[in-house]
Formats: sequence, structure tokens, C-alpha cells
Amino acid sequence: MQNTPSIANRWSSRLLFILVSTAAAVGLGNIWKFPYIAGENGGGAFVIVYLICIAIIGIPVMIAEVLIGRRGRHTPGYSTLKLAKESGRHSAWQITGWLGMATGFLVLSFYTVIAGWALAYIFEAAQGAFTGATVAEINQLFEQLTGSVERLTFWHALIMLGVAIVVGKGLREGLERTVSWMLPLMVLLLIVLSIYAGYIGDFGAAVAFMFAPDFSKLTIDSVLVALGHAFFSLGLASGVVIMYGAYLSKSTSIIGTSIWVAIADTVVALLAGMAIFPIVFGSQLEPGAGPGLIFQTLPIAFSHMPGGAFVGTLFFIMLVIAAFTSAIAMIESSVAFCEECFGLTRWRATFLATGTLWALGQLTIYSFGGANWAQLGWQIEGKTFGTLFDLIDYVTGSILLPIGGLLLALFVGWVMKTQYTQDELNTASVRFKVWHFIVRYIAPIAIILIFLQLIGIIQF
Repeated sequence: MQNTPSIANRWSSRLLFILVSTAAAVGLGNIWKFPYIAGENGGGAFVIVYLICIAIIGIPVMIAEVLIGRRGRHTPGYSTLKLAKESGRHSAWQITGWLGMATGFLVLSFYTVIAGWALAYIFEAAQGAFTGATVAEINQLFEQLTGSVERLTFWHALIMLGVAIVVGKGLREGLERTVSWMLPLMVLLLIVLSIYAGYIGDFGAAVAFMFAPDFSKLTIDSVLVALGHAFFSLGLASGVVIMYGAYLSKSTSIIGTSIWVAIADTVVALLAGMAIFPIVFGSQLEPGAGPGLIFQTLPIAFSHMPGGAFVGTLFFIMLVIAAFTSAIAMIESSVAFCEECFGLTRWRATFLATGTLWALGQLTIYSFGGANWAQLGWQIEGKTFGTLFDLIDYVTGSILLPIGGLLLALFVGWVMKTQYTQDELNTASVRFKVWHFIVRYIAPIAIILIFLQLIGIIQF
């Protein structure tokens, strides 16, 4: 383990930390998933439950991760190793940090491929590919893109090149400078798209779908879905928050900044819904969840609306920004690890990490491209794993992330000495005790329930 990072490796200000953390949290999943699951699980009733889950699970666990990073002042694995030793615990607890970093890297291997789809669609929209197109033509366009190894490799390489250029410049010249204009631009585009969507589409239907409380749809399963999304939407257990916490100054309030990040992340997710669903309902289309909503359903709507080519171009620019800012966040811990462990320069560490990630991305690319070696056709416990991508997606999202989150809660709640966590948070005794109780008892139980639901052991 190398020396503690120099004072130069600190965020310029509390505001910059909030911006970069929000940009990291707001990604593709927020844009297409949250609005849909809110509508399907009771609208406003689900939003209320989700906000409660953010407050009692998401924010406390985020505080725990930032705390690990700031006290450890190293990459995730080395931070947890240092803090375990500091508390007189077994060094095996370092797996908490290493697992998060590895999970984030695996997620990024397919996340950047999908970001490449969005980049390709900017040019498709700008060239008028959606204008007047039929449903069959738009579906064919999507299938031709995802089925072409050459095209996917090209767009994925462009995304990875952009990530390398930004991350290679370092914390302030790269991440801070990029996010400081990309995040406001993304929010501005979302606002413009929301206004346009509300004017041209069915604003009332969208509001009813997302916000009208329907408690009849709110089941125990819905609560678990809210718990899961509250946990994952903040980018927890992926190495990002610990790494960003390592760059946070001692004078900055961990609790206050974590709350602001959670609020900003939720607002952007809701705003995304108001940019998407008025168009979907106004065009009488199905609000299907997942990539299909973005890459097939919305282009159908763009094909028939006034100014559809322009609006579609803006939308996919916004989507690429959301994906890109998350990507540069998720790879930061791996780049910093290469610097810390191997003594590499920033640029060499960046090219090692991005090059490895580009190679891993081929597993997803060839899965969609139909290569025989990437096809699995497995049936396990009622779940279908058709390709290597399906397997990586399931293992990371349903197994590694919740296990990583559980380890984080146990590490901060039970492994680290209470005096150390209290010293880092520097808050009132009552507030600290409430947070500590949640991290020790409530969060582990909630994460276990999320895990059991995701792997299909409990269903309501």
C-alpha cells in the first residue's frame, strides 16, 4: 500500500463534490428505469415509498461509503484494508473495497457498450433516420446496430477514447472540468425536452402515470423494488462513492453533501420521466422498461412528431452525457488503483484501465453480435442466460452489488470502531446514533431482502 494521496487530490469545493457525485449517480438506469417502475408500482404512492427508502437506506449507506473513502484516503480496497487494521480487525475485510471496485468495472464493461448505442443514435437522429420511419424500419435500424460487431466496436471505442481523455487529465482538469459543464447541460436539455414533451405530448397521462398515487398497486414486492432502486440509483457498492470520498476535504460535511446528492439524483430521474412519458403517451405507445423504451419506442414517437429529428438528436445527446459522466466516475477507482499499486503515471494508468475495459466490452459486443462462443442458452432456476452479456448483467446486478452493499453496511456498522466513524461524521450524538443504528441493523436487513428478491428466493 502506497502513501496517502497528496493534498492535490482533493475536490476543489463542496459544490464540485456534489456535482461529480450527482453526475456519477445519474446514468442510463435513471433515465429509462425509475420513471417506468414508478408508474407500474403505484405512481405517487411508489414515489413516496422510494423517497422513504432513499432516506433510510440510500443516504445512510452513501454516508458510510464516503466515510470509508475520506478516512482511508486510498482506493477502495486499500482504504478498507487500512481501516480494518486501524480498528484491530482481520485484514480479510478488505474484500469489501475490492469487491466494489471489481463490480463497478464489470458493470462498466457493458454499460459503455450501451453508451455507444446512444452515441450512434445521435447521428442517426441528426441524419433524419427516424423521420417518417415505420415501426418495422426503426426496429430494423436497432437490430442492424446491435447485431453488427464492427459498428458496436467502433462506437464503443469512441466512448472509451472519450473516457480516457477526460480521466487521463486527472481530478481537476479532467473530471471536475468536464462534469462542471456536462451536468448543467444535461439538466438544461432535460428541462427543454420536458417543456416540449408536455406541449406536444400527453402531459396529463404522464403525470397520472408517474405521480397519481394508486395504493392498490403498492405491494410488498413494490416496496422491495423501491428499496432496490433507492440503493442502486446512487451508484452504491461500485467503488465510485468510496473513491470520490477519498478526495473529499476534512472540512466538508459528509451527511449534508450525501443528502444533496440524493436529492439531485431523484430530481433528475423524475425530470427524465417528464421528458419521456408525455411523448410516449401522446403517441399512444407502450411505456416498456429497459433499453427498448429508449432505442425503439421513443424513435417511433420521434418519427411522427414536429421537429422529431431535432428533438431526437437533443435527447440522445442528453443520454450520452448521462452515460459518459457515470462512466468516467466508475473507472476512476480502477485508474487510481493502477497509479497506487503499480506506480504508473496518470496517463499510463488510464490507458491500462480503459484498454482492459475495452477488451472486456467485447464479451457484450459479441453477445449481441451473435458469435457462437458468446451464446450460452443456459436455464438455471427458471432464469434464462442466453448470452455472456446476460450472465454478466445478472451476476453484477443481482449478486455482486447487493453482497457488496451488505459488506459495506457490516464493515462500517460492526468492523470499524465507533469512535472513528463518529470522528468522521462530527455530528450531534442523537443524529449519529440514528445513522449508526440504521447502518448496523436496518440497512443489512433491507439489503438481504433486496438480494433474496433479485435472485428469486422471495416473491410476493
